[in-house]
Amino acid sequence: MSGRRRIAGFLSAVAVLAAASGCGLVSGEQPLATSSSPQVEKITIRVGVLPVVDVAPLHIATKNGYFRQEGLEVETVVVQGGAAAIPGLIQGSLDITFGNWVSFIAAQSKETAKNVGGIKLISDGYQAKPGMFLILVKGNGTIRTLTDLVGKTVAINTFNNISELTTKAVLEANGIDPKKITLKEMPMPDMEAAIERNIVDAGFMSEPFITRAQRNSGQIAILDAASGPTSGIPIAGYGTTGKFAQENPKTVAAFQRAMAKGQRDASDRATVQGLLPEYAGVDRDTSKLVNLGLFPTSLDATRLQRVATLMKTYGLLQTDLDVEPMLVRG
Repeated sequence: MSGRRRIAGFLSAVAVLAAASGCGLVSGEQPLATSSSPQVEKITIRVGVLPVVDVAPLHIATKNGYFRQEGLEVETVVVQGGAAAIPGLIQGSLDITFGNWVSFIAAQSKETAKNVGGIKLISDGYQAKPGMFLILVKGNGTIRTLTDLVGKTVAINTFNNISELTTKAVLEANGIDPKKITLKEMPMPDMEAAIERNIVDAGFMSEPFITRAQRNSGQIAILDAASGPTSGIPIAGYGTTGKFAQENPKTVAAFQRAMAKGQRDASDRATVQGLLPEYAGVDRDTSKLVNLGLFPTSLDATRLQRVATLMKTYGLLQTDLDVEPMLVRG
């Protein structure tokens, strides 16, 4: 065989191998764990999420390939709330979970996760703005003021979480004794129907459930729970256990880098709006109307300490707790 033929054959073989190596990749999708990708301890991680606006950055990071660029595969698991997800962290069925800061701080205070190194906070998620935490009632019902709530039942997604804290704080700020209102646990997607069927009198909802209940059932808001003492309050983020963070530092750091990019991209309303029908189960018209909060790109101990202080004030913490040691900074 001549030298020219050998070179041609070699180039053809290279072309075939190159084509084969690209099989199975969607256009624009990043390959997982290339030689230039960070070497993480655990490639596939199970992350607890809720079908709410708050987790949009995680879905953005997934769709844009930010996790894959970091050598990670994220498997999402739907949970009812932050408090409900913590047993999954402790038992190891979840590696990381989205949750509200109140649930994470309460679990740390009670030493619920003591045997697995405690609760560690690794990524900020969501911060309140007006109109995104509302207590809704029937549009044609008899409840029209906060005073009308006395003796009534209000649905919240879980106890010992941001819903309970902000509800109690804002009620008290408006002269209503929180002890005169009954709180009932219920998944947020079920609240609209429960109000219409008189199973509960009101429901604490976040987006997209607020806009859906207003559009579908004509429900109205009688309280903005992100106002007064809770205005601009940090709401939620991502946590893990000390054990997981210690054993998988590169995995946690990779998750933090990908999430920072997702949080950054979530500042574009159109990006969040376009994803809501995919993971939150709302139609596109509803997604155009939802009220969005803020998506912080870094953890801030001073900001989160405000949550712990409010928890102590309203009885969700028995003693003071310093949030700083809980943070794992990226």
